[in-house]
Amino acid sequence: MTTIKRLGVLTSGGDAPGMNAAIRAVTRTAVNNNMEVLGIIGGYQGLIDDNIIPLDSYSVRGIIQRGGTMLLSARCAIFKTEEGLAKAMQTIRKRQMDALVVIGGDGTFRGANDLIQHYHFPVIGIPGTIDNDIYGTEYTIGYDTCLNTVVDAVDKIRDTGSSHNRIFFVEVMGHESGFVAMNSGMACGAEIIMVPEQKNQMEKVRSFLAERARLNKSSMIMVAEGVEGGAMAIAEKVKQEFPQFDIRVSVLGYIQRGGSPSSKDRIAASELGVAAVNALIEGKYGMMVGYERNCIHLEPLEKAVKMHKHINADIIKVAESIGTFTPLD
Repeated sequence: MTTIKRLGVLTSGGDAPGMNAAIRAVTRTAVNNNMEVLGIIGGYQGLIDDNIIPLDSYSVRGIIQRGGTMLLSARCAIFKTEEGLAKAMQTIRKRQMDALVVIGGDGTFRGANDLIQHYHFPVIGIPGTIDNDIYGTEYTIGYDTCLNTVVDAVDKIRDTGSSHNRIFFVEVMGHESGFVAMNSGMACGAEIIMVPEQKNQMEKVRSFLAERARLNKSSMIMVAEGVEGGAMAIAEKVKQEFPQFDIRVSVLGYIQRGGSPSSKDRIAASELGVAAVNALIEGKYGMMVGYERNCIHLEPLEKAVKMHKHINADIIKVAESIGTFTPLD
């Protein structure tokens, strides 16, 4: 057991629905264990700038249903330097923090790992990203809400696509990871799902569209933003090769990050927030709290940032069985 009197908490990188629920869980669990809680405004930049507010059980009241993050978020290039780390550590010492909880994705965890490696300071991570691409956890906060948002939007797009017999290319987030495209595409009944994990997918698209010309049916093609330059670029190629088609592109963009978190995200954020504080109390630092087989799991942060999470092969088989799908290599 470790004595922690003062705990810092921050959110960093892209916001995700459920981050507020995680802040709430961390704060209330810490307070119930006789800790003071300091909320760091604006991620690592706020830590460098000493932009910090006290948090208590009352100050996190009424935020569990809110999207975004009450602590705000930002990307901080200077934190990647030794100078930035040193300034952050000065704030930590000035504020007499004993440990830090960071909520975010891959970049957030890289920053936390740097702080651990350089100063051996107790840090624990909570995975919060709509991409669900963090190694060492089956689920990240915000992913479920993102999928529901995409499915709702695409269902409406499919209605107009069917009415006008159009081909719709729908772009969702995912520069390097296809989790959002894969699962939302399957849920929406997309005929083609294009993910970054697979290269040179245009031949599959051409083959499908040639068949589609014969059937004369509306179609939905789900594209992760990191594929072939994105949906706009792919659609332009298709227009040149298949000028007879009525093609439309819909880029969902930041709508995927917003909205009130789903019940699943609220519950996951609450569980992970409590687990993060309990892990620190037990002296388990340099870890990420996540899920493995639906149970709370601790993964070393260093491993989480070095390893790559792959799309589940069983999900790929399901998608292949129920629609036209570009398989992974």
